[in-house]
Amino acid sequence: MTKKKPAKAPATASLLVELLTEELPPKSLRVLGEAFAEQLVAEIVRHRLKDRVASKQQFATPRRLAVVIRDVRAEGLDSEHEVDGPVSSNSKAVEGFAKKHNIAPASLERRQTPKGEIVVAHLKMPGVKLDAVLPSIVDRIVKKLPVSKIMRWSDGDAQFVRPVHGLVLMLGRHVVSGTVLGVPAGNTTNGHRFMGAASIRLPNADEYEAKLLKDGRVVADFATRKSEIEKQLQAEAGRQKASLGDYQDLLDEVTALVEFPAVYAGQFDASFLEVPHECLILTMRQNQKYFPLFSPDGKLLPKFLIVSNMRVDDPRPIVGGNERVIRPRLEDARFFFNQDRKARLDTRVPQLAKVVFHNKLGSQLERTERIKLLAGEIARALGVDTMVAERAAELCKADLLTGMVGEFPELQGVMGRYYALHDGEQREVADAIEQHYRPRFAGDKLPEGPLASAVALADKLDSLAGLFSIKELPTG
Repeated sequence: MTKKKPAKAPATASLLVELLTEELPPKSLRVLGEAFAEQLVAEIVRHRLKDRVASKQQFATPRRLAVVIRDVRAEGLDSEHEVDGPVSSNSKAVEGFAKKHNIAPASLERRQTPKGEIVVAHLKMPGVKLDAVLPSIVDRIVKKLPVSKIMRWSDGDAQFVRPVHGLVLMLGRHVVSGTVLGVPAGNTTNGHRFMGAASIRLPNADEYEAKLLKDGRVVADFATRKSEIEKQLQAEAGRQKASLGDYQDLLDEVTALVEFPAVYAGQFDASFLEVPHECLILTMRQNQKYFPLFSPDGKLLPKFLIVSNMRVDDPRPIVGGNERVIRPRLEDARFFFNQDRKARLDTRVPQLAKVVFHNKLGSQLERTERIKLLAGEIARALGVDTMVAERAAELCKADLLTGMVGEFPELQGVMGRYYALHDGEQREVADAIEQHYRPRFAGDKLPEGPLASAVALADKLDSLAGLFSIKELPTG
């Protein structure tokens, strides 16, 4: 029986590069996938393996980064470049220059320059073979990807954001040999960890996406997977007669957490709705990656949607498990809310002396006193009750000492409003406490009304004046 010869590299074909890894950081997966694809394209063009890349397919899942580029050459085009030589009158130098570049002196071009007539060599460089350069290209790209932290996973010197366990390098049917991060290249990929084939042989680079879906139960394309999740979310929300609210940021994150998505609906005890909805929403979105559901008039419902990595006929075990997991989280939120209300905001203010605002600008209590003074002056200029403005400024940082804000810093100001109302403060004061952080970023909502504006302006003026005074100029 004769041994089958490996497929030869074709003149042009689709190039596939895939890195198989352990679970990649979800918040940076999309950026990693885009950077991997863009840098590979740039290298392919630079090596004249393709003139330009009009389109490419980039793939990113929790366990892989991959790119397919069509019509890539097996061997790059020859190139020609010029090298300036010595002045033509120096015959000895001209002969040495010609010998150095292995060309006949008679073939040198003579060219007039401000320095006189010189000789110029026209050198032809043969095109590089893809097989010879691809492994080193991928190795360089991996080392340049935008990752904040890298790790080692073996005795060698391989380093990446997560351990790499597989590598596919193919041009059409041809497997490009080589290693990247100590991993040898082949034509075998992995399917879904639980639902797909553990090992999938790829007959052709063009069949990568379809083969992964059919045999591996993996939706490899990030955008396709995101679209599929969004479609399922909207359909399930419709069945629940509910809406999803603002969900785009979470949608990107869960897309980076699953390879074969399925959306299921869960619920929690309605008694938790006595807790401020912002706390429940943040708990579901941030801690559990659930999508809270809202009534047509925008009120939070005791329901949520789960994006699972398992598509099953009977989802009850998955749903039940998630419902059990969310309950302790909501219990924690209720506990913090109840405990925080046992102490009035104004009794917390003196404790701000123990909270450092900036090591050169004092404590949060000192900052609060400055804001209070500024807010009173601004309120007077705006024709607003100075005592009310000063009261709002006095309390505006007190919720930093609450358990809820300690757990969810994003809720500072929001919880201050709830606690101020519970303490019997004027609604204007409570609203100003919440709104004094606005605007947090370009395009954010502005404070509503002159009182909230006075406190917000005082807060920002104090920060700016303080930073300028210690020569730490703000950026942006």
